[in-house]
Amino acid sequence: MLYAFAIDDERLVPLPDGAEVPGAGGAAWVDLVDPSEEERDRVEAAYRQSLPEREEVEEIEASARFYEDEDGVHVHSLFLHETEGRYRNTSVAFTIAGERLFSLRDREIPAFRLIRMRARREGGLAQDAAALLISLLEVKVEGLAGVLETIYTNLEETGQRVLEDPDADLEDAIDELARQEDVNGKVRLCLMDTQRAVTYLLRRTRLSAECAERAREILRDIDSLIPHNNFLFEKVNFLMDTSQGFISIEQSKIIKIFSVVAVVFLPPTLIASIYGMNFRLMPELDWAAGYPMALLLMVLAGIAPYWYFKRKGWL
Repeated sequence: MLYAFAIDDERLVPLPDGAEVPGAGGAAWVDLVDPSEEERDRVEAAYRQSLPEREEVEEIEASARFYEDEDGVHVHSLFLHETEGRYRNTSVAFTIAGERLFSLRDREIPAFRLIRMRARREGGLAQDAAALLISLLEVKVEGLAGVLETIYTNLEETGQRVLEDPDADLEDAIDELARQEDVNGKVRLCLMDTQRAVTYLLRRTRLSAECAERAREILRDIDSLIPHNNFLFEKVNFLMDTSQGFISIEQSKIIKIFSVVAVVFLPPTLIASIYGMNFRLMPELDWAAGYPMALLLMVLAGIAPYWYFKRKGWL
């Protein structure tokens, strides 16, 4: 799918889908979403612009994610999005070629829809290609901050269940904590990746004074979000350790009960074993009160250790 936008009075204006390529003349932003080979060929021919292959977009080396060549300045950045109830990171390839921005991605991402809506209504977000990319990164960081707030809220709810609800299902709590830690890790990866991308843009592109200040503001926002991200990791680990500790305590209580039961029944079992032997010379076998005395002895032998444990406070 292809989208093309022109800039009019620092606002995005969507261009109609023409016979060849949408807005092949004055497009300032060409956005390709999971394009077919035919669509890639049309864009490359119309704009004389080489587009990266899918394998190149997924590269993790810095030299493959931030570089400059004859086609322009290339930045590959991770964007967090939610798919089927789970958060995932997707790489998006950006190319600033002259006054035009190209973006290539394999799926729809909420940040792109949001910037399209904002840039149509608000001025100053789309002064040029570089400013448009900075605006996209601003929206991205705002979204990451919102995800961190959601993680914190979820951790507060999970923490209340773990610490205050004696009937809470701790295994479910651990599953939830593992999910939150996974999301928090993906947020951290996006923050670090955005930090590198913005730093590269400040060094290698000619940003206007206003746009450069916005880029530095993004870096300051990231610097403030990373400690919060670290705090959430610590909170997840604390709740995880607490949940596992409570589970260990419950298991210890169960083992303790079995141990006490085994000790309580050990003396009666010993007595029953003695009188279960089949030796001929056992004087108690001919004793009329032997059977009730053996039963009484077994009961007393079972009560004695229980009473002792209770007195010691072990039960």
